[in-house]
Amino acid sequence: MGITFDLAQLVWDHEIAEMILHSLKGVPVNDTTLAVDVIKEMGIGKDYLAHETTFAHMRSQSQAHLIDRRMREDWQAAGSTDAYKRSHDKMIDILETYEPPPLPDDVKQNVRSIVVEAEKELGVYQKEE
Repeated sequence: MGITFDLAQLVWDHEIAEMILHSLKGVPVNDTTLAVDVIKEMGIGKDYLAHETTFAHMRSQSQAHLIDRRMREDWQAAGSTDAYKRSHDKMIDILETYEPPPLPDDVKQNVRSIVVEAEKELGVYQKEE
């Protein structure tokens, strides 16, 4: 049996997991989020998306990076890429540009001491000059 793994699928799964974690935080219910004053100000059937409070709080919603929420015409004008293509492109970008953060010195020393001990046990240890 062969085992296969798709890194683009992993990128997509990460996107979904982020959205789930965001949802698990719950939806805050308070005077600001209920926006009763805004509803009274705007009136029924008005464009709440254009109101400044909507803009001020929109970042508190989940921020999808791969899910394309554009109108269909805009999506088509931008090349009609599907979710897999966007995930694959992101995966390539990660592989080509990711720089891992450096390990703290104490962690490096700990890892080095583990390697030295293993080399001594195996009889291949050579003292660094």
